[in-house]
This record gives sequence, C-alpha cells and structure tokens, in this order.
Amino acid sequence: MKTRVRFVCQACGYESASWLGRCPGCGAWDSLAREAEKPVRSDPSPGGDSPPPVLLAEAPDIGAARLQSDVKEWDRVLGGGLVTGSLTLVGGAPGIGKSTLLLQVAHSVAERHGAVLYVSGEESPGQIRLRARRLGALSRRIYLLAETDVRGILHHVEDLEPALVIVDSIQTVFLPDLSAAPGSLSQVRESAAAFLRAAKRGGPAVILVGHITKDGFLAGPKVLEHLVDCVLYLEGEGMHAYRLLRAAKNRFGSTNEVGVFAMTSQGLKEVPNPSENLLAERPLGVAGSVVTACLEGTRPLLLEIQALVSRTSFGNPRRLSTGLDYNRALLLMAVLEKRGHLPLGAHDVYLNVAGGINITEPAADLAVCLAIASSLKDKPVDPHLLVAGEVGLAGEVRAVAQAEKRVEEARRLGFTRFILPEGNKKTFSSRQEDEMYFVRTITEGLKLALGKTR
Repeated sequence: MKTRVRFVCQACGYESASWLGRCPGCGAWDSLAREAEKPVRSDPSPGGDSPPPVLLAEAPDIGAARLQSDVKEWDRVLGGGLVTGSLTLVGGAPGIGKSTLLLQVAHSVAERHGAVLYVSGEESPGQIRLRARRLGALSRRIYLLAETDVRGILHHVEDLEPALVIVDSIQTVFLPDLSAAPGSLSQVRESAAAFLRAAKRGGPAVILVGHITKDGFLAGPKVLEHLVDCVLYLEGEGMHAYRLLRAAKNRFGSTNEVGVFAMTSQGLKEVPNPSENLLAERPLGVAGSVVTACLEGTRPLLLEIQALVSRTSFGNPRRLSTGLDYNRALLLMAVLEKRGHLPLGAHDVYLNVAGGINITEPAADLAVCLAIASSLKDKPVDPHLLVAGEVGLAGEVRAVAQAEKRVEEARRLGFTRFILPEGNKKTFSSRQEDEMYFVRTITEGLKLALGKTR
C-alpha cells in the first residue's frame, strides 16, 4: 500500500496533486503545504463493523438525555442543556472567557451528573487549578489531562467513562498517523472526526474549543462546523463587562437564543435581566440619548443609543460609530440630511451603544436618527420614551418584528411613551393606557420626539 501525497492550502483548504506557488482557490501565495494521506486498503471487507440499519420509529431518543447545569444562560442557548453523545464547538476571541465559562460548566456538570475530563493542550494542570480555585470550581469529580495526542485522549475517555469531555483546544491536538503539524487543516478535520466517532458510539458529550481568525470566524476547515452538532460563539469587547453567548448552529434546539454574562473577578456571572443592568447608569435629561429595544434571539434588550454632534474644525466632518454598523450609520445620516432636512454636513457625528453591545438589527434605525437630531438641536427626549423602527432611503419608517414583546419589556422597566412604525399599529389593541404614537416617516418621528426641527 502506497502513501498518497497531496498539497493542501492552509488558508482555504484547496487540494492539489502537486505544489503550486499560488492557491487557485483563494489566491494566497506560498500557502500549499505537503500532507501525506493514510494508506487505504485496496480490498476492504464488505460491511465491516458498520452497524445495521434501524427503523426510524425505533431509533433511540437522545433528545431527552441532557446534561443540565446550574449555568442557566448556558442551558438556555443550548435548548435545555448538553445532549449526551453530542459534539459542541465553542469559539471566541482570545481572552474573552471561553476557558472560564467552560470550567464553570464543567464544575456544575460534575456535581450533577458525574466525572468530567478536561483536556488542555495549552495550559498545565497547575494553571487550570489556579483558575478553578478563583472561580470556586475545585470539584473532586473533574479530571485534568495535559495531552495533545488524540489516541491517548480517547484511551483515557474509555477508561474514565466521563459524562463530559472538554478539549481546549482542537487546534493543539493531533493524530500521529498524519504528517501535518497540529493546527493544520487535515489535523483539525481528522481530530474532530475522531472525537465525533467517540461521541456517537454511546460516548460522552464532547466540547471542543476553537480558535478564531482575525475576521472573527472559526479557524480551520469549514467542514469542522458541519461535523459538530452545535456551534457557539462567545462575543464581547475585552474592555467591557458583558459577554453574549450565541448559537450559530444547534441540531437539538433553537439558534435564536442568546445568553448574557458579566465578567467579574469570580468568573462569568449570569445576567437574568440584562435590560435593567444596561440602563442602570443612563443619564436623564441629556441630549443625544435615546432608548430602543432590540431582539437578541427571542429576548428583547433595551439599549441606550448615544450620539454626540459637534461643529467640525476641519474640512471633512468625522463620522465614528461604536456598536453600530459604520456603513449603516452613514446611510442614516444621509437620510437625515435629505429627508429630515438636518444640516449635518458641517458637523462631526459620534455614535455609541452603551454597554459594549453590538447592534445589527435595523429596528434601531429610528432611535439612531432621533439621537443624532437630539444632540444636534441640544434637545433631550423624554426619558420614558422608547423608539423602534427601521428607516428606509425614502425616509419611511418600516415595521419591526415582535413589537409587542419589545413594548412589554419596556413597560416592565417603567417606559410609558412609545414611537413605533405605522405598520405595527394593527398588532396593538385600541385601548392603551400608555401613550403610543405610530409614524410613517422619519419627519413625523422627529416632530413627535423633539418638536419642530427647523
């Protein structure tokens, strides 16, 4: 049996039979590395160890076998907890708190369901113990293993039979049968496949920690995300306290849920009422501050949009945005100038979402416009006013999804006035104790919130 040799692009995964200076797939130079494939038998026996087919109605029900923890936000995103025999991939920026969160989850699962094997290819057991002591997670049912050989890890999994295995990280482990270096595309793909087979053969739930690229995507081949049952991202700014846990893929639950955590000296603490925390330090009676309601999954979050507009000292006005899409912010400023008749051409505009949260939902458009107009005219809006609506290029205000849920969350926190799109009027009853205003255009919204703007 001969060993076949191939050349694989380390950037996009393109395979070639011979070495090329430039990858035809992504155009990267000198990115093809030599990799040797494992020899394949020319006369495989038919059937082999393949399991027999089973009737769909008689297939085992694994959905009910979940490893619930005391970290409710974690269970919420997963749809009720980890499923036994599942493979989960957790990604996030360096230092965002992935290892901290997983150590807290490991402690909770160990206390509830049995042994947990924590495999680290980047830290020593002493370092992990130091973190566990700080987090109050020194469980005698958590086993630490400093190993990078996948075969050795799986051997310990068979001996311990843990309820959960955590591999930190998939880029550090390797299979000796492959000549490629750890972290290469083939090593990451084959190592993940080995853990997948171990989990699906009645094994434990497995969590893989994955590095991300500078663009914010999981490093390694795209097939890695197709292999696993669940892909989670831990997001947030390093200098801000809040972290968001999102599911990009979930075979056992919804991808619309989001978990909110706050980074403290004792680890990640759950934030059951994030809207109340995010608005706790909101200044009242200050121009340029408007509250909107955005949906993070199925959970409404009340966020403060801040704007600062000042006359520019240079020829070209500056435009800065934090927490909002920069191009979307430029678009809204152009709409305000053209449709709202606001002279922004000679002013610098700075936008910020308080709390370090990133907004991608267009429902915050109207609030951004009102915040800019408020700062420009130096007129504060009503502190009990909530604004939601998507703004189009014609200056129209379009309906938003689940407006009732947004209003309900705002009422709970004491908001009594609402400016919403006309398209959402039919979803509310005619009898409302709160002051609700429905607008068709951005001009109507400006007049309601600030009076005359010219």
